[in-house]
Amino acid sequence: MNHGPDDQSPVDGLDSDELALRRMLHQAVQAVEARDGTLDHLRRAVPARRARKRQAVVGMAAAALFIGTAVPALVHVSNSTGSDVNPSVAGQASQAQGGASQGKNADGSESTAGGNPGKSPGKGKGDSKGDGKGKGTATGTGSSAGIDPSATSAAGAPVCTADQLGSPTDSVAAPDAGGAVYGTFRVVNISTSACTVGGVGTVSTLAQGAADATKISTARHVSGDAAAGLPAPSTEITGLQLQPGAAYEVKFAWIPSETCPTTGGTPGGTTDGGSTPSPTPTPDAGSSSGTTSTGTDSGVTTQMMTADGTADGSVIVSHTTEAGSPTVSATVSNACAGQVIYTGVLAGA
Repeated sequence: MNHGPDDQSPVDGLDSDELALRRMLHQAVQAVEARDGTLDHLRRAVPARRARKRQAVVGMAAAALFIGTAVPALVHVSNSTGSDVNPSVAGQASQAQGGASQGKNADGSESTAGGNPGKSPGKGKGDSKGDGKGKGTATGTGSSAGIDPSATSAAGAPVCTADQLGSPTDSVAAPDAGGAVYGTFRVVNISTSACTVGGVGTVSTLAQGAADATKISTARHVSGDAAAGLPAPSTEITGLQLQPGAAYEVKFAWIPSETCPTTGGTPGGTTDGGSTPSPTPTPDAGSSSGTTSTGTDSGVTTQMMTADGTADGSVIVSHTTEAGSPTVSATVSNACAGQVIYTGVLAGA
């Protein structure tokens, strides 16, 4: 079979059928033409597409790097044993982890690093325990300032009874420039066991001779009163505990308001204005020297007039313990009207 010129392939490797197909394809696209600006569009679109691909690759690399650094940081915070762990590389991830309160402190309490600020770290028990379990309970008992150590005892001593208190004594000083007279009552714990003074007890007065009972009163000592020579009220002790042989004191002051009355009689006269046969006092029957006596022990009445015509009066000040016994008394001479001011319980010197 003879072939025409079309059967001869101008291109090596292509037979006549393939060449025919090629011509058909060429003919099919001969009428197709690109629109105006297509080439310019391709020139712009191709570089833009390549740029987007590069950005996508860079973004994926950055995301992988972030994940690679954040995940170890999260694991580190989760496994941390301290309450103050907050690595800077973890960023906000550390705050989120702390807010879940999943970290554990060294003492087993939950960590709140970066979490709720309203809760303090830990369970709050460790601070109070410390060394020695931290209860802070003192075993000793404090004493008030200025208290004689021998006058204190262990806590819980019973209240002193009348049988435990005794050996009462009194002392009275001479009048000061203003006529005030100061004195002291002293009571001792005569038992073999410690006891607590229940209170100051009672202080009473008894008028003698020319003293007027209606013009005599008693009052507790307070700051700023007329008895400036008494100890400050702050030195008084409530619930003073006495060891065996220790003593407590109650001090008093006689503050006169009036002098003893005069009757206008001559020296040596009686309080009713009469006169005695002799200008001299009656001698003491028991005195061998024949001298006169002006003391109450001689039996001479306290109503005798003094040299300046003033009636003789006195006030007996008594103190009875809170237990009811003993009672001790002191006599203030030349006292007819005034006030007795007394303190509370004071530690014996």
